[in-house]
Amino acid sequence: MKKPSECDDAREKLRQSIIGLGERSIRKSYYPELQQRIAELEEKNQELQAEITERMEAQASARKLGRQLQQSQKMEAIGTLAGGIAHDFNNILAIIMGNTELAKLHAKAGCENRNCPVSFDLDNILQASERARDLVRQILTFSRQQDNDKVPLQLGPVIKEALALLRASLPQSIEIRTRIACQDAQILANVTQLHQIIMNLGTNAHYAMRETGGILVVEVEQIEIGLFDKQSKGLLPTPGRYLLLKVCDNGCGMEQSVLDKIFDPYFTTKPLTQGTGMGLAVVHGIVKNHEGLIAVYSEPGKGTSFSIYFPQLSEKQSTPSQLCHKEIPLGTENILLVDDEVMVARMEAELLESLGYTVTYETDPLRALQIFTANPEAYDLIFTDMTMPHMNGLVFTREVLTIRPKIPVILCTGFSELVNEANALSLGAKAFAMKPMVRKSIAEIIRKVFDR
Repeated sequence: MKKPSECDDAREKLRQSIIGLGERSIRKSYYPELQQRIAELEEKNQELQAEITERMEAQASARKLGRQLQQSQKMEAIGTLAGGIAHDFNNILAIIMGNTELAKLHAKAGCENRNCPVSFDLDNILQASERARDLVRQILTFSRQQDNDKVPLQLGPVIKEALALLRASLPQSIEIRTRIACQDAQILANVTQLHQIIMNLGTNAHYAMRETGGILVVEVEQIEIGLFDKQSKGLLPTPGRYLLLKVCDNGCGMEQSVLDKIFDPYFTTKPLTQGTGMGLAVVHGIVKNHEGLIAVYSEPGKGTSFSIYFPQLSEKQSTPSQLCHKEIPLGTENILLVDDEVMVARMEAELLESLGYTVTYETDPLRALQIFTANPEAYDLIFTDMTMPHMNGLVFTREVLTIRPKIPVILCTGFSELVNEANALSLGAKAFAMKPMVRKSIAEIIRKVFDR
């Protein structure tokens, strides 16, 4: 007879056997269906994860596009604002520059010798006004993404002039050191854009040294990159002679992660109210527009060094400063001048009269048209503004040419979206001029039209 413990063991084995048979039976019946269901659930899970990832990427892309749209709208607004104020601002500059030139004529006439101190002061006013005019044009150029005219010029004197402007905006804790090794070497460049390079790099250097002060070093040297020169590897597109502009500071420096992005538009490490992230992007664009190259080296705590390579002109050419002694052309013809700004019209009339011309000026284009219609043969040339009430310069030019088709017309503007040189000339105008203009440029434009 079996013991109770043995009976219990037998029953347990039987129970486990029955359970095993049941599990095997269930597994055999439902396992394929269960596996298929698990596979379907896994597939749905992967699709859901992919959809979530796609939506997150779409949302991130939408946010990025939104920021880009805001920046684009901001730049468009800046361009609109720049265009809106340019006309009035250029009229103000025209008044300042014109009256300064008239004062110079009066001062020279009243001085017993040519070394008139008043004349030197007026020269400084005129030079500053011309710089303001160029800066307005630079703002308009940037807002429209247009190129500026480039002329042969000596890099050294331009850099010195830009640093003199920069010095006024830097604290005394920052020392500026310069070393310009080649005074006479020339590049093909736009002087206002070179000023912008110095001002932007100088401003960045100031920010890097704002807490402790420091030294800003600006150097210009002449270098030659050979065909097998190690310097040219990955640096310059072609071998040749270059003027190297170096702008270095001993400020806080930058990490590599920042260094990789400094030329990206809108990238900045400055607080929101202290920087737009466009300064170095503009510098990079200017250098590229001048067919040059910019390189930067920086380490945290060791400062930053910018190296800019400008292709050097092979032969020395005449620069604007070397042409300024050319005599101003004069004339005796009769001119009808039309400008809605009373002070501008009066000043321009006096400038033209100082050149020998007989001038009739009007501030109302409708009245000017009546005067011309009454006696169209009385005038040899018409000098008209573009933006005027009642009738703009294009309409006025068309009306005048209808009455007398061959009369020369010079169309002048401080800023207008409606007119440029191409459509002004296509309409029949003989010349197109941008305000403000100095006495010499007015004289040359008028004489060129008459000589034609």
